[in-house]
Amino acid sequence: MTNRYTLPAAQRLKSKKSIDALFGTGQRTTLGCLRIFHARSGEPGVRIGVGVSAKNFRRAVDRNRIKRQLRECYRLQKDILSVMAAKKPGLDIFFVYTDKELPDYQHLFSQMQKGLTKLLAIHQAD
Repeated sequence: MTNRYTLPAAQRLKSKKSIDALFGTGQRTTLGCLRIFHARSGEPGVRIGVGVSAKNFRRAVDRNRIKRQLRECYRLQKDILSVMAAKKPGLDIFFVYTDKELPDYQHLFSQMQKGLTKLLAIHQAD
């Protein structure tokens, strides 16, 4: 059976309380155009969130496009973190796009791949 590359609601970081805790106590890693906030969570599995600054991109159309591309890049490469998916405690990740130009999808894809392998290396040691 082939892998299903989906991003169900259980893998999305939606709670304001969880996001605030992640920004408050989590670690931060910057990699190219991505700033990655990450922390261990009480729930098993990997949950992600994405964000784009309204200061850098005034038009909501542009912000939504970048967020959609970030989610797609993660969705296609989430198997990199499959080792972490079954572990308890889980992992919360929030990706923030920090560049001031609209991204090229291939560049965003490679940055996401580098970021996920870096996160795996950081949290493998835990």
